[in-house]
Amino acid sequence: MAFGAFIIGDEILVGKRQDRHLAFLIGALTKRGLRLAWAQYLGDDAVRLAAALERSFASGDVVFSFGGIGATPDDHTRQCAAVAARAPLHLHPDAEREIRARFGGDATPQRLKMGEFPEGARIIPNPVNRIPGFSLHEHHFVPGFPQMAAPMVEWVLDTQYKQLFDRDRWAERSILVYEAGESQLIPAMEAVGARFPEVKVFSLPSMGEDGSRIHVELGVRGNPAQVGDAMEALRHAVSEGGFPYK
Repeated sequence: MAFGAFIIGDEILVGKRQDRHLAFLIGALTKRGLRLAWAQYLGDDAVRLAAALERSFASGDVVFSFGGIGATPDDHTRQCAAVAARAPLHLHPDAEREIRARFGGDATPQRLKMGEFPEGARIIPNPVNRIPGFSLHEHHFVPGFPQMAAPMVEWVLDTQYKQLFDRDRWAERSILVYEAGESQLIPAMEAVGARFPEVKVFSLPSMGEDGSRIHVELGVRGNPAQVGDAMEALRHAVSEGGFPYK
């Protein structure tokens, strides 16, 4: 079970708003010992969104989808989830109760549309305004407003995935290597990666404003039990290559 994310909305792709969901989700997963495997930004394009959801439903991944679950003409997520899952949309009785409790006599048909979810969906409570999101299979659909989405995602994690907590707990260590290009460090990276299969060896070059190389950050991340030994082996390989580091 990998964790993925869809972040939906033209307003992000045209630059009217800056995304805050990705950084939040990475942090929420990390503090529970989990990791995000992938993320995708999508505009308000029903055909593209339905196709993306159909692929992700088939993957078996746990997916958090942010945005597009309102009732305005540019909100397509609920309808596209129904198309992708081949399930009809219905007014969910729990969602109807929440929306009527929120609006009382002002619960218009337009507002009740926000509670129309694909058949088989479960609601995600919204502690901010009571208009719920929904879960379908291992996909979880929340609003595009970060102040609403954040507590809803954390509720899903804490109530549905606690058994996975600490599954992906990882550690990271690195050094700064000077007077070396990334290609010169490949043999050391390959050797350490082969010796310690539960860590990932990475490199991140840093360049000056004039394009000159400053240093390469070289490190390992992964199983905390192997990271210390892997880092020591990487230091030794760098020293054997004659490259200064700190």
